Amino acid sequence: MADSIFTRIIKGEVPCYKVYEDDRTFAFLDIHPKTPGHTLVVPKKQVEFVWDLDDEDYQALTATVKKVALRIRDVLGGPYIGELVVGIDVPHAHVHVYAFSTAEESRFIPDQTAEPDHTVLAEITKKLAF
Repeated sequence: MADSIFTRIIKGEVPCYKVYEDDRTFAFLDIHPKTPGHTLVVPKKQVEFVWDLDDEDYQALTATVKKVALRIRDVLGGPYIGELVVGIDVPHAHVHVYAFSTAEESRFIPDQTAEPDHTVLAEITKKLAF
């Protein structure tokens, strides 16, 4: 299997706005966020679906999702924190974590073709980075 864009990000081949990393997981801002601080949490091991991770990597992913969710809540507020596992777009297990205030905000689908606001992403990274 070819390296996914997420594997290339983890390897440092593609730039990202990293907020967290440990020996099993990596978390970085989504460049087309639902809301400010929308973060993707991925296992370092490239596996297509979350449910196909071995137990240790699944538990590590879940623990990192919780850390990131609490960090987003503490730093950016909410009042709600969403966790979304979809399993499409990139063949690398990932969990979306984002703050929201309304159901409409939670369901918002960002324009994936829009130019990312790198200034805002860099500012949020400074606030969220562990």
